[in-house]
Amino acid sequence: MSVQLDETDRKILFELQRDAAQSLDEIARKTGSSKTPVWNRIRKLKQRGVIRKQTVLLDPEALGLEACFFVLVRTSAHDSDWQARFLETLRARPEVLEAHRLAGDVDYILKVRVRNARAYDEFYQALIARVRIFNVTALLSMEEIKATTELDLTSAP
Repeated sequence: MSVQLDETDRKILFELQRDAAQSLDEIARKTGSSKTPVWNRIRKLKQRGVIRKQTVLLDPEALGLEACFFVLVRTSAHDSDWQARFLETLRARPEVLEAHRLAGDVDYILKVRVRNARAYDEFYQALIARVRIFNVTALLSMEEIKATTELDLTSAP
């Protein structure tokens, strides 16, 4: 269920997406409001589940995690036990930044961030040791052209 946002909510969320470390005073100034109403709106947006959490974005390359792989997983097993084991395995692997179940020929796509190809192979070997997989295709990202965590708030209800 989507949450209705007014223009002030959108402005606050826009500012938080750009830099959540901004002070309430800064956000209030940029949104044409004052500190207490901004704080109350942020609190309500958290309570309504619009804001899931606030965090810091790290530069993976600065930390030596230079290889980003998109991993396409096809399975011949679709039972609940297999799926539970697979999901548990993915959630336990810190290399997996994202995992999506797909419609179409591919069952899952994973975004995996590691040091290099050898580290990816270690991840792959650990994955197939825990879960039987019909087919895995790993695609190495040669260049990150666009990456953002900022949602387009102009199309939100």
